[in-house]
Amino acid sequence: MSKEIESDNPTNGVEISQPRRQSLADTGKGRWERLWPVIACGAGLFSDGYLNGVIGSVNTMLGIIYGDAYNNSPAQKNVSSITFAGTVVGMLFFGYTSDHFSRKWSLFISTLIIILFAALGAGSYGAHDSVGGLLAALTAYRFFLGIGIGGEYPAGSVGCAESTGELKAGTRNRWFIMFTNVQIDLGFVVAALVPMIVVLATTENHLRAAWRICLGLGVLPPLSLLYLRIKLQEPEAYKRETMANTKTPWLLCIKYYWFRLLIVCLIWFIYDFSAYSFGIYSSSILANLLGTNYPLWKSFGWNVLINFFYMPGCLAGAFVSDIPKMGPKRTLAIGVILQGIVGFIMAGCYGYLNHPKYVAGFVIVYGVFLALGEFGPGNNIGLVASKTSATSIRGQYYGIAAAFGKIGAFVGSYVFPIIKKHASNPTRAGQDPFFVGSALAIFSGVLALCFLPEISQDTIDEEDIKFRAYLESHGYDTSRMGVKALLAPSLTGSGERVGKEGEGV
Repeated sequence: MSKEIESDNPTNGVEISQPRRQSLADTGKGRWERLWPVIACGAGLFSDGYLNGVIGSVNTMLGIIYGDAYNNSPAQKNVSSITFAGTVVGMLFFGYTSDHFSRKWSLFISTLIIILFAALGAGSYGAHDSVGGLLAALTAYRFFLGIGIGGEYPAGSVGCAESTGELKAGTRNRWFIMFTNVQIDLGFVVAALVPMIVVLATTENHLRAAWRICLGLGVLPPLSLLYLRIKLQEPEAYKRETMANTKTPWLLCIKYYWFRLLIVCLIWFIYDFSAYSFGIYSSSILANLLGTNYPLWKSFGWNVLINFFYMPGCLAGAFVSDIPKMGPKRTLAIGVILQGIVGFIMAGCYGYLNHPKYVAGFVIVYGVFLALGEFGPGNNIGLVASKTSATSIRGQYYGIAAAFGKIGAFVGSYVFPIIKKHASNPTRAGQDPFFVGSALAIFSGVLALCFLPEISQDTIDEEDIKFRAYLESHGYDTSRMGVKALLAPSLTGSGERVGKEGEGV
């Protein structure tokens, strides 16, 4: 029998003996073998950024094409927001399947859904050329598209986080961020660039083709990852810790993680409430600044510059998150508090910035606002959600937290227009959303500093050990955890065979 070590147990001072386990980084794999699963799991979030970002420009084009039939209909809100509703469903559903069936196949199925409904959305058609039918079809397809996108989070991001555990210590946070949030932000940049190029190529006389092309190009990113995801294997942490072969102790899980999960959910809700709402409405903000006679492609061009500011923020934040004295917790808090401060400055100066003469100044200040959001919570909230729970329930934990984020985005996309509509004057219509978003940003930074745990390079291993100890202290049989728990020696390295009832024999 292998040597035993004592692990920390957070409950009642009870110490539970845990078998010495092999580190995830000591799997004997080459560098590429360790890295490509990180890419394959995480890079699909580019589709989330592109397909959610491009709909803002598509909304603008649909409003020009169909006029009041679109602008005065529920479709204007639904086409933008319904994807978030589908994403929530996908996050919760695939969060469950990724824990109880397979990370790999949950991710693969979600990829197929994205491909199918991105294509159908681009080809939306109403019977007898009905505008109402076309918009109803587009809305329905966007909902199902959201379900596929939702699967990218609990299956893809969680698999990405677990795969980074096999990478070199000191680089794990940045690699996770590079292939999750950086991919989302790159998707937003491309989603701003593509409509500008397409409108330039087709001219404003062919917007009916332009919006379909913009949506249709969303098929390409998930299609390019399909082969990698077929070859993907389950992460080592999942193989070792899964409860797919045994009963999940739900009450113990809730008792152990409820408060931590609540804090993560609140921070994610607040961040997406502001970030997605501002991102989707950046085209309309610019249209108000530039006026009605400005060429559409130039409006989209300014939108490209705004979205480009995401990139320096998320890239810088990726490296800062690996600095030992900073880490994801402090990086998140500093970024979001600074974002709130800049937001208040923007709100106070909006009367000066809200003029065509100062459009460049508005874009730069607004870009800094967005960059700080990505530096902090944009990069780190997914990382926090993926590394502050045990592997055995990580998909569901992450899925719930991410779903709260998307609910925040869904709520924000409805609330922001209402805030603007009920403002007392045009200046307040631009100021009030920034006042609301900035106040919430600072509040979420305080929550992070006060209540989020520290995240080290080895948090995944450490969290699994602590959670096993907690379960054993409450009488739960952990010997059945792991994909080979019923068939072979324990993957935790104890060398004990598991008998019929789970005892070592």
